[in-house]
Amino acid sequence: MPDKIKKKVKKEISKVFEVKDFQLKLIKIEDSINNKLIKKIGADHLFKIEKNNEIIGYAYVDKAPSKTDEFDYLVLLDKDLIVAKTKVLVYREDYGGEIGSTRWLKQFIGKKATDNLKYREDIIAISGATISASSMTIAMNQFLQNLEILHNNNVL
Repeated sequence: MPDKIKKKVKKEISKVFEVKDFQLKLIKIEDSINNKLIKKIGADHLFKIEKNNEIIGYAYVDKAPSKTDEFDYLVLLDKDLIVAKTKVLVYREDYGGEIGSTRWLKQFIGKKATDNLKYREDIIAISGATISASSMTIAMNQFLQNLEILHNNNVL
């Protein structure tokens, strides 16, 4: 993970979990389990967040497609695997940046592995950001489905 992204991730973890000292520990996913996932998780994308050797949550960093590029996003989960925060870390387009607004991203808070999100039904559309907003919804659905698989295989 690039240092610029890692710095943003650590800042969000500090805010959401109200901690200053914590460890971000990489979760390694065996190929046999990664092959079962809806979307494979890259080698440096999923982390557990620990304070004093106790898990306080999880962090997932990935990219999703926008109109002509990709954007980086973060999902923070509490220790019960419920979404505590989502954040667009880097958005590379001239249009559609509204998906980075806290107000829009709040729609994902509280979601869990059993939730199935529908764009324009559960998740509000954004005029001028249709592709990015839909892409973020798809990415979140894939991640939530993966959570259940990872939990059932004792990875989380």
